[in-house]
Amino acid sequence: MIQRLVIFGVGLIGGSLALALREAGAVAEVVGCSRNPANLEEAVRLGVIDRWTTNPVEACRDADVGVLAVPLGSMQGLAAAIATHWPAEATLTDVGSSKQAVIEAVRAGFGHLPRNFVAGHPIAGTEHSGVSAAYATLFRERLVILTPADETSPMASEHVAAMWRATGARVEFMTPVHHDHVLAATSHLPHVLAFALVESLARMSESDEIFHYAAGGFRDFTRIASSDPVVWRDICVANRDAILAVLERFQADLDGLREAIARGDGEALEARFGFAKQARDRFSENMQVQLDQ
Repeated sequence: MIQRLVIFGVGLIGGSLALALREAGAVAEVVGCSRNPANLEEAVRLGVIDRWTTNPVEACRDADVGVLAVPLGSMQGLAAAIATHWPAEATLTDVGSSKQAVIEAVRAGFGHLPRNFVAGHPIAGTEHSGVSAAYATLFRERLVILTPADETSPMASEHVAAMWRATGARVEFMTPVHHDHVLAATSHLPHVLAFALVESLARMSESDEIFHYAAGGFRDFTRIASSDPVVWRDICVANRDAILAVLERFQADLDGLREAIARGDGEALEARFGFAKQARDRFSENMQVQLDQ
């Protein structure tokens, strides 16, 4: 049981975590902290938090667990604001999508990396943002990756792992560097591509007609382009080296497809599309096996 959970940044992820822990009976009190009183009042009305403050220092008081759920660009400033006020025995974690950047931001903000800080990333979310989009089952059967640093206390890591397991999530451990390379390919690149496609089509002179005739495939592929631009701006800046590496690999593959289309090489196109279909089908089958276990 977490006696007092503090959510810094009460949006989709932080709000869903609070709701999931409430449903599991794993938290006694939830305190919300952000710069937007209207958002915090909404969180109280929705039963996400019990009380709120816009003062990070006040939010630290008597905390057992804190979750940094703000955009990556705000992480260092928040860490600096609470550095001398965060209880030494309390556990601190985050939900950011770039782990090396978060660890360095917390280290810079505190002046050192607290032993009770455990970097983490729930691989879950939707294209919606804000506390009104939060729901208790968001993390159920989803993966949460924890990336403790060398300084991190093993006890703190297990504490954070237990918190996420209480939401119904599956927890795995990974190094921060490996996490950033994997997520650049599986999450960051798809978001960049979705944003880029929608932006490109929207700038065409006939964009209204294009979007009018868009069908399910377009909606499925571009759904994530409705995600928060500020969040994804910060992710691209924070994890730029890994994203650039995977973008260059993708660009080379895209150039190969373009050349095959230009040549009218149906055999090459069918082979590449067939390879992609088999890979996607294996992924779907593996996901279903994990859900059935």
